[in-house]
Amino acid sequence: MALWRGSAYAGFLALAVGCVFLLEPQLPSSALRSLWSSLQLGPALPGPGSPERRLAAAWDALIVRPARGWRRVAVGVNACVDVVLSGVKLLQALGLNPGNGKDHSILHSKNDLEEAFGHFLGKGAAAERFFSDKDAFSDIAQIASEFPGAQHYVGGNAALIGQKFAANSDLKVLLCGPVGPKLHELLDDNVFVPPESLQEVDEFHLILEYQVEEQWGQLKAPHANRFIFSHDLSNGAMNMLEVFVSSLEEFQPDLVVLSGLHMMEGQSKELQRKRLLEVVASISDIPAGVPVHLELASMTNRELMSSVVHQVFPVVTSLGLNEQELLFLSQSASGPHSSLSSWNGVPDVGVVSDILFWILKEHGKSDSRASDLTRIHFHTLVYHILATVDGHWANQLAAVAAGARVAGTQACATETIDSSRVSLKAPREFLTSRLGAGARVTLNPDEPVVAWHREGVSFHFTPVLVCTDPVRTVGLGDAISAEGLFYSEVHPRH
Repeated sequence: MALWRGSAYAGFLALAVGCVFLLEPQLPSSALRSLWSSLQLGPALPGPGSPERRLAAAWDALIVRPARGWRRVAVGVNACVDVVLSGVKLLQALGLNPGNGKDHSILHSKNDLEEAFGHFLGKGAAAERFFSDKDAFSDIAQIASEFPGAQHYVGGNAALIGQKFAANSDLKVLLCGPVGPKLHELLDDNVFVPPESLQEVDEFHLILEYQVEEQWGQLKAPHANRFIFSHDLSNGAMNMLEVFVSSLEEFQPDLVVLSGLHMMEGQSKELQRKRLLEVVASISDIPAGVPVHLELASMTNRELMSSVVHQVFPVVTSLGLNEQELLFLSQSASGPHSSLSSWNGVPDVGVVSDILFWILKEHGKSDSRASDLTRIHFHTLVYHILATVDGHWANQLAAVAAGARVAGTQACATETIDSSRVSLKAPREFLTSRLGAGARVTLNPDEPVVAWHREGVSFHFTPVLVCTDPVRTVGLGDAISAEGLFYSEVHPRH
């Protein structure tokens, strides 16, 4: 009855506003808008302001610190200096001409670089590649480093995650990785680097950024993103892994974050196989009660990815990955939707959720499987999903919201969400599965975290408020994973 009455009032008021407009057609539109908004009634139109403002306010209310937070976090093992500059301008400075774009799993020349950069710019997708020619890379790196407007930042997933954790002054952070003089200078004072991790020369990674609609020849970028490449042998062999694990005994962390496996793609098959066994043995040496988070990154070698899934996943507790890594993982290990060659626009929520479910069901912790994996934090440009095996994690609502919030603030370089500079681009309606009996969900900005369950796995979904004029896209995934972990609480193992 009340609902009917509200609708009737709204109808009469609409009629009244219509009459005002007929009688006073000269009334400015702002006055009419103001009159109409002051008359909006009832629960059908919740919350003041734009969906972006409502969503940001709802996040702030949801994001609470866990009852039992981390005190000591150890992070390793890839670290470098990121040289960030315009990709198009660098390729022009190198005298390269635009082509049609073509992917190369390993870059052997400047021409390969031009083709791969064009390929990913055309898709608006992030990628990371190994550049095999040391001298050619050294020349490109020097031109890039001295290029007007080039910026130097802390780089490498481990160092970036360490930096993000170090922003919380009550946390002690250990970083192991190849740390040269420039990187050491860039690191937060709160980050402790063991002396064995220090080296005389920095490892440089070149990050070629492009803006939305930026053109390279015939190719136009549908999204702002970046293309990363390096000739990084120290990180490539994960040289600091043993130093990292041996320093844990003294540091006594309550959380370990590991990344850098993707850097092994530049190694020979034999070396990869040998190193992966050593990685598994090293992780297995970490005390049983300490959760280990593995941050994945862009990979092209299916055999390496398949080995990571079968050998490394069972010895880690948590994973962080994006849509490129998720689909490649499913293709490499014969998972669901693996016939999909690439995402068409925004990754379908149901498809993503099916693959996450499969990872936890096939490679995660269960009564019949010796695996520690119980958590996956998935991020794509417009939404995030946190999937957890029931009974192992708490505070997921806050964790997924915090990860999404930091994507908006860090990309825009603002302290808090500026609703005038972000846009809600997530699907307003989606299915929670494309294989099982998926429920249809309609997004409400006032309740931005959507939760659902499937056979002992909980899913928490939230949209991202996408920065419309991003200042910097590099390290977003690392910041998202670090923030999500910071707000997560692990149940002690019995």
